[in-house]
Amino acid sequence: MKAIAYRTAGSLDRDDALENVELDRPKAKGRDILVAVKAISVNPVDYKIRKNVSAEDGQWKVLGWDVAGEVVEVGDDVSDFKPGDEVFYSGSLIRQGANSEFHLVDERIVGHKPRSISNAQAAALPLTAITAWEMLFDRLDIEKPVPGAANAIVIIGGAGGVGSIAIQLVRALTDLTVIATASRPETQAWVKELGAHHVIDHSRPIAEQVNALGIGAPGFVFSTTETPRHTKEIIELIAPQGRFGLIDDPETFDITGFKRKALSVHWELMFTRSIYETADMDEQGELLNEVAALIDAGRIRTTVTDVMSPINAENLKKAHATLESGKARGKIVLDGF
Repeated sequence: MKAIAYRTAGSLDRDDALENVELDRPKAKGRDILVAVKAISVNPVDYKIRKNVSAEDGQWKVLGWDVAGEVVEVGDDVSDFKPGDEVFYSGSLIRQGANSEFHLVDERIVGHKPRSISNAQAAALPLTAITAWEMLFDRLDIEKPVPGAANAIVIIGGAGGVGSIAIQLVRALTDLTVIATASRPETQAWVKELGAHHVIDHSRPIAEQVNALGIGAPGFVFSTTETPRHTKEIIELIAPQGRFGLIDDPETFDITGFKRKALSVHWELMFTRSIYETADMDEQGELLNEVAALIDAGRIRTTVTDVMSPINAENLKKAHATLESGKARGKIVLDGF
């Protein structure tokens, strides 16, 4: 089968950073399903692993953790899917990725693809939707108010992949006021279009801007990027006993200042359930089915902003370069082999 892979971790400016290769087609066993990959999207985790994690000796490392495709084979213990089913999912960080014609995945983390959108549009959703959903409803528990706080959430980095879907989920499923940050005219317009009630500029001090809205101190802050840069501002703007969550990977993160306000800190990784095969691992499949229902009902929409075809090393390198620049808006998708 066709695949895009590499052997040695490092920068993107090498000929062998990502290569078109031929690999053996895997077979489905146990609770695995084999999916014919129709479209994939690219996430920051892809380039972070490419830069830092080499393949095992003599092997190829395949990236890619956002898929839309069709089931072609199921393992003996599979109960929820059959060949011909259209699916979407984000795979496991400790298994081969999905930048290949066929991909094995545990059925428990797979959802039925939304019927109303294309494979490319669906591929943009799984990783970011799961990340946002788990942070909002499992970690920050935004449906439980913070006493005395404004019924509001600040989403730092609202125009990125996770921020783009988080804004929509908050609007569709809660009555919270959404304050999203974006620094460029095009990204500010994007987050407003997605439903943010207020848009502020994270290139300037954000606490002052939140205070100027006159709604009070928000009970929740969700930081998707550059968290250390905004830590002092977050402490200033959030309500006492507020709940703070982050998903980026700062080398150091000083939370000493969080104590005075008794703030809780939540660090989300959507791969945790699949890495450890937690008892609630199947929650991700159910979550994706709920996302699909919201899409088909027109309550939220895909966040794809750029589609490239075909799925090959050249286009994948372009996608990695855009993400590494920090200038991406929404999601980049590669469609079809």
